[in-house]
Amino acid sequence: MYEGIEELPQEFLFEVETAVKKEEPISIITYVLSTRGENKLKHIIQTVLSKYKREDLTELIFTSAKELIVNATKAAIKRVLFKELGLNIADPSQYDLGMESFKENLVSRKFPYYRRKMKEHGLFVKVTLSFSSDRIILFVQNNFTLAVREEKRIREKFVHSKEFDNLFEYYMKYGDTTEGAGMGITMVEILVAQSGYDRHLFTIYSRQDENRTVARVEIPLDQNYVPRRQRYQKWLQEKASGLT
Repeated sequence: MYEGIEELPQEFLFEVETAVKKEEPISIITYVLSTRGENKLKHIIQTVLSKYKREDLTELIFTSAKELIVNATKAAIKRVLFKELGLNIADPSQYDLGMESFKENLVSRKFPYYRRKMKEHGLFVKVTLSFSSDRIILFVQNNFTLAVREEKRIREKFVHSKEFDNLFEYYMKYGDTTEGAGMGITMVEILVAQSGYDRHLFTIYSRQDENRTVARVEIPLDQNYVPRRQRYQKWLQEKASGLT
């Protein structure tokens, strides 16, 4: 048992226990993650991992979830700010203008304000844990797509982070002052790699037709499990060779 579990509603605890027994995905919606929200997230993760006796993965999945939630929340707050400034986030020139005031507005004292504004604008962060005896998949989702500049920046972070095995070296070389240095993405990728998994098990994608952006971390539990990316690459190879 951990500190904070006694404050969680019995109904929530029962729903989590039931879902874990049935191996049904569990989702929570958040705006700005509170201590109570963190406790809910921790309980979900620990309950799932206990089922498969893989408590050793707690730090990897919980830290990844928290970092990705922070990133997703910042992205939503950015959209609130751009709307308040009357700027089009999809316009590269207006994007640069909006980013000049983004960091100075991203302070903790304003989080209650932005939580309210996210709700008013219908913006949220959805966290889902999908699991079976073969694998655990963490999804952190925004209900909007990425701007061009955001996509470019994320690609750069993925490329640059592969050069390093620890966050300090990365920050010294690539830390900047535009959007919090992208440490969340970097931290998750390095955590995945340091835990002995392929870095490609962490991906971020944006779907225009579904109006969503998703950060996905897939962790195999069974040594024979083939991750989605490998299955997709195999399918492409078979298709190219005329086998499908």
